[in-house]
Amino acid sequence: MQDIIKGFLKVQREAFPARSELFKELATAQNPEALFIACSDSRVVPELLTQQEPGDLFVIRNAGNIVPAYGPEPGGVSATVEYAVAVLGVTDIIICGHSDCGAMTAVSTDMNLDHLPAVASWLAHADAAKAVNAARTDGSAQESLEAMVRGNVIAQLTNIRTHPSVALALDQNRLNLHGWVYDIETGSIDTLDCGTGRFVPLADNPQYFATLAASDLAA
Repeated sequence: MQDIIKGFLKVQREAFPARSELFKELATAQNPEALFIACSDSRVVPELLTQQEPGDLFVIRNAGNIVPAYGPEPGGVSATVEYAVAVLGVTDIIICGHSDCGAMTAVSTDMNLDHLPAVASWLAHADAAKAVNAARTDGSAQESLEAMVRGNVIAQLTNIRTHPSVALALDQNRLNLHGWVYDIETGSIDTLDCGTGRFVPLADNPQYFATLAASDLAA
């Protein structure tokens, strides 16, 4: 805890004064360009990965970077997505999975979570990806986990399209969806190409989107 407090004091002494004009602007308004949905894993820091300043990203973090499909009783994730799209007007949504994900390890290995009922209930939102992954009979445990991480990103991209604010923004061609997988050891990111359904290096393919707008799909 003392390291955390020391960090805060360092920010007050050094970082905050150097960005005083930025924080003055942010004191009464925010205008983020993107909603970044990531895992709560301590090793995944959206602002660090993308080198963004305060005010640039609207962030959701939870176990497994999950977005429940829209339902009659929307929760915190649904409310945050709606606010980001309908009020803040973000133009891009990124759903980012990562290597060595504990949540996806639990799902891919069918881990007994009886002692963690809240976790088990939450991870049920990854059941679509789990079903697809379970149908694969080849590959090692590591390959199965990697496939699960990618499949989960795809599943959550499907879920987020059920949210009315997202569906409307996609139909009006004012929102792009992106699916990323971050590798902790190498620092690389793979991005989902909606044309092929494959993940490819983001560094070589910065133009790729995970999901086209509804009007493009209908064309």
